[in-house]
Amino acid sequence: MTGSRRPIVEMPLHVRYHECDGQGIVFNAHYLAYVDMCAFEAEKALFGSHDEFLAHGTDLVVAEANLKFRAPARYDEELVVSQYVNHLGTTSMITDFEIHRGATLLLTATIRYVFIDPATLRPAPPPEAVRKVYAATLEGREG
Repeated sequence: MTGSRRPIVEMPLHVRYHECDGQGIVFNAHYLAYVDMCAFEAEKALFGSHDEFLAHGTDLVVAEANLKFRAPARYDEELVVSQYVNHLGTTSMITDFEIHRGATLLLTATIRYVFIDPATLRPAPPPEAVRKVYAATLEGREG
């Protein structure tokens, strides 16, 4: 999925006991929470904080999510969640996520976000400063 691109962020994650189901593996809904946590870490890496991102007069909402489960995670395991920008459109952005346990790929996710005007909650192109930051993450990726 990611080729030789560098992730925006690699977020370490320690699986907590309450995130596991009766089968002893991470309950599937928690993986989407892990991805969301990583997206906020990426915002911090790119803009300084979520509030600094919002200060640009834009916000993001999830429009579509696709998760592919490859292998299970279990209690007390150390994971790494990584995010990559895949596509930057006029009012939307597609990002890819990977969750690894060591060298083992556990999950891939593709999330389509829509930029919105926080006042109207309607789709709106992001300000040029925000577009430039995200566009820079696409530079040098394999086509």
